[in-house]
Amino acid sequence: MPTEKQKHYSTCTLCEAMCGIEVTTQERDILSIVGDKLNPFSEGHVCPKAMALKDLYEDPERIRTPLEKTADGNGWQEVSWDYALDKVASSLFEVQQKHGTESVATYLGNPNAHNMGSILFGPYFYRALKSHNRYSATSVDQLPHHIVSRQLFGHQSQIPIPDIDHTQHFMIIGGNPLASNGSIMTVPHIKRRLKAVQARGGKVVVIDPKKSETADMSSEHHFIKPGTDALLMLAMIHTLFDKQLVDADELLNFAADLLEVEKYVADYSPKRVANLIGMSEAQIIGLVGSFCAAGPAVCYGRMGASVQAFGTLTQYLIMLFNMLTGNLDRQGGMMFTQPAADFLPHSGRGSIGNFHSRVRNLPAFAGEFPVSALAEEIITEGEGQIKAMVIGAGNPILTTPNGQQLDKAFENLDFVVAVDFYITETSRHANIILPPVTSLERDHYDIVFHNFAVRNSSKFSPAIFPAAETSKTDWQIYLGLAERLDKLNGLPTDRYQTLWQKEPKGVVDDLLKSGRYRHEGEVLSVDLLLKKPHGIDLGPLQPDLPEAIFHNDKKIHLSFDYFMADLVRLDKQFFASEFATSGKSADDSLQLIGRRHLKTNNSWLHNSKRMVKGTNNGQSRCTAQIHPDDASKHNIQDQQMITVTSRVGKVSLPVEITEKIMPGVISIPHGWGHNKKGSQWQTAEQHAGVSVNDLTDEMVLDELSGNAVLNGVPVTIAAA
Repeated sequence: MPTEKQKHYSTCTLCEAMCGIEVTTQERDILSIVGDKLNPFSEGHVCPKAMALKDLYEDPERIRTPLEKTADGNGWQEVSWDYALDKVASSLFEVQQKHGTESVATYLGNPNAHNMGSILFGPYFYRALKSHNRYSATSVDQLPHHIVSRQLFGHQSQIPIPDIDHTQHFMIIGGNPLASNGSIMTVPHIKRRLKAVQARGGKVVVIDPKKSETADMSSEHHFIKPGTDALLMLAMIHTLFDKQLVDADELLNFAADLLEVEKYVADYSPKRVANLIGMSEAQIIGLVGSFCAAGPAVCYGRMGASVQAFGTLTQYLIMLFNMLTGNLDRQGGMMFTQPAADFLPHSGRGSIGNFHSRVRNLPAFAGEFPVSALAEEIITEGEGQIKAMVIGAGNPILTTPNGQQLDKAFENLDFVVAVDFYITETSRHANIILPPVTSLERDHYDIVFHNFAVRNSSKFSPAIFPAAETSKTDWQIYLGLAERLDKLNGLPTDRYQTLWQKEPKGVVDDLLKSGRYRHEGEVLSVDLLLKKPHGIDLGPLQPDLPEAIFHNDKKIHLSFDYFMADLVRLDKQFFASEFATSGKSADDSLQLIGRRHLKTNNSWLHNSKRMVKGTNNGQSRCTAQIHPDDASKHNIQDQQMITVTSRVGKVSLPVEITEKIMPGVISIPHGWGHNKKGSQWQTAEQHAGVSVNDLTDEMVLDELSGNAVLNGVPVTIAAA
């Protein structure tokens, strides 16, 4: 007789929203996944992605046992965990003995941020490697946010987030939270929250080269030319001073030199930048006026504002704009969070430029080089050349610039290990694949995303299914490798006994017990949270200055010399005579931008049939969107196949003609391109699409941070 049905209360780990889920199971089968109505943070909300947790868990193509590539390189064979971990550790050790410590590199993908075991125990492995050759998805995403927060507030992860539940004016630059469910703003039920802003008489304003799903429901949408957001912010700050709208008296207690910003923006009037950014002078002044008249307001810039040539300067200016209008550390403005398990005091604050990449001399941030430099570090011979790679839950061949070059570079490596449960476009290069369990088979606490949540809460989600004896979690994989490497290097391994016993759950328990909260008179702990399976509400965000500042003097360091030095580069790009008179590049190319969809999370979910079916009236979701004017100019019809060409590559895909995109702009979504020989996820391959990163250029960076430039890439189009 089958056992009775059971209900489990867990957390969806497929995006940043931390939605509570109710999972109904029978034995080891999942019967349903729905929103947990009693979860105080998400209140029953869940997006379509949640059911993909079931798909990942049940996928017959998911790897469940370590695989080693066969001797002929054309197949895979199952091996034991002990053999696989021993082989990986010894192979990495041998490469380092032969070629030096820096010859082994690591790349970490976004799933690590959703995995407390990887976050808390992965660093033991990275330290055991001792290599500075570290890369991650950070430098194709949110690196500008980290650098701004490190400089201003003293810690790379002390990033203030919009207090959406109390704001009267929400300005979104280069973000589409209806598709992303937030992104450095952990916010379930975003649509309801945006409607609530409007219902209480406030406004939602979206500034984006594409009229996105968020723009469709906004109070106002304004097109802006890709890569010009820094000019807009300079003009908006100029307007604050010109119209005497600065309101920063309280913040001057923490940033006495804040008003010195005026001299840096003096030359960037709305009139001067309007043509360059594709807005009118009146539009720019109007944006500032309505923002300042609203009461509590917040300006939020996200992915589109980050992955461009001046992404770091843009995010810095956005923070200054919030400060100058009195909307930092103000209810309804940009606020710091107060997480229950606060890992920031125990984590690295973020070093800048302590060492540099070998080939291009690019600075590292927080111990990581820009991922745009990875391929050249593999293929360029000499001391320090990368000879082996560790890939942790990432697919950089699809998700980083000039993916075709990186794909070829991987063929030159002596050894590759992938911690992944699919044979992807990247892990197909591996000699050994170490498959962790899915998120439903391990304990979960959101170490990272409670730190970005729009309301303070706490929830511990125990594993829904006990892990099989033949499987391992990510933390067990990393700790097992670290212990083996230390032993091979002749180092003591006594401490690992304590770590094996403590587990990540024990570290979370320590963080909770040492935190600021009590609940019903009791100190927070894992045991207490297990008695509260839906989670605990800890209240709205609270003003937190100066406590939120990590600098020893408890002051905000505006670092004008660091950030404003980039104005020289900005002036050179935008105010050369030809650009200044035309407002566009001389070759009349289109400007490439990305986009995302609610059912897509990078390349993770494309092997789920329910996530890729029914797309675009039966057509692929991977289309090139262009404006009717550009279609007419190039004599292109809707759904026609076109070729898109950049400096580094060419792709062919169907075109989608829409007035929701700005003339002169082309949009191709991120995370597709499942057409590489040797990958093994059939559903993804049936909906292959093309990789937009076969077009992005690894040589073009945001020079202030080293972040990749994924938006504003010049491309040409033609009928295929």
